[in-house]
Amino acid sequence: MTEKIARFFAENTPATPCLVVDLDVVANNYDKLHEALPEARIFYAVKANPAPEILKLLVEQGSCFDTASIPEIQYCLQAGATPDRVSFGNTIKKASDIARAHALGIGLFAFDSMEELEKIAEHAPGARVFCRILTSGEGADWPLSRKFGCEPEMATELLLAAASMNVVPYGVSFHVGSQQRDLTQWDFALAQTAQIFRDLEEKGVMLRMVNMGGGFATRYLKDIPSESEYGNAIEDSLRKHFGNRLPETIIEPGRSMVGNAGVIRSEVVLISRKSHRDDRRWVYLDIGKFGGLAETMDEAIKYKIQTPHDGGPAEPVILAGPTCDSADVLYEKTDYPLPVDLRIGDKIDILATGAYTTTYSAVNFNGFSPLASYYI
Repeated sequence: MTEKIARFFAENTPATPCLVVDLDVVANNYDKLHEALPEARIFYAVKANPAPEILKLLVEQGSCFDTASIPEIQYCLQAGATPDRVSFGNTIKKASDIARAHALGIGLFAFDSMEELEKIAEHAPGARVFCRILTSGEGADWPLSRKFGCEPEMATELLLAAASMNVVPYGVSFHVGSQQRDLTQWDFALAQTAQIFRDLEEKGVMLRMVNMGGGFATRYLKDIPSESEYGNAIEDSLRKHFGNRLPETIIEPGRSMVGNAGVIRSEVVLISRKSHRDDRRWVYLDIGKFGGLAETMDEAIKYKIQTPHDGGPAEPVILAGPTCDSADVLYEKTDYPLPVDLRIGDKIDILATGAYTTTYSAVNFNGFSPLASYYI
């Protein structure tokens, strides 16, 4: 927790649960990513946290924006981004949304199928298009290896087809999986991408851009590579596979841009056991999967929690949310330790929660309000 956030909690008594984001951390994260990969254009993944305060800050920093919907495009434009700094990176788009984005001036679109390519060609004539390829997602806490992308061979065929349509075949994209700590995953994806470039060049189609997606990690409970380690590994792989003919490059950080900038304060609502034989207490918070902690699904993301009793004896607990839904359990398979002295009414802080929390917060499920947020 930054001093700025700690001071906010000390000087205010916001109702819980709430998220507080330190915008200075966001600005610093942008600078470190830009320094690590100075030749890459940064397209912030708006889905991570679309708060106007964050978008306006990143516009001032010089960022571009990766969007998933018309509302996200509009958020960016309202924050001051020009259309040439916005891409429509979702590979699943309504024809009407493609047309609307085109009318708003968006000229960069993702696709991963012939059907999507045909929609773009019809409703966004002249647009630059890039094809997303599949990756294994190996090594990522949150793999993205099934729903998005196509096999590299298919991508080559699709981009060749794009050359004969009313669009510009611009490049290839991939995503190695969210919270990716294995630096070699970019090397494998870039090797496949470079082969697509070569295969298409032989057929007279010259691609220009590689979108390397996100995957840069935020520190939760495990150590992560530094920005410079990510940057060095990626630049080495680019030179290895593309030689002296380096393409334009894009990265799409989301979690790594805003994750460590946020802290959720929550209250312990109940501590109980299900039987006298239980060796683990159940600890219920006033926030759960439906209030902003959806990424605890399958216990994929394990947040660090601070309590007023840290440093004393601790024991594994089962951590759950407040709703009347049996799926609202955060950590059960994981032996998550919390202090023995933890009590009902204690305020606890869930760290590195600036990304994928407010946007995953349900609207009044069980009557609970969406996650309140403050940007300081």
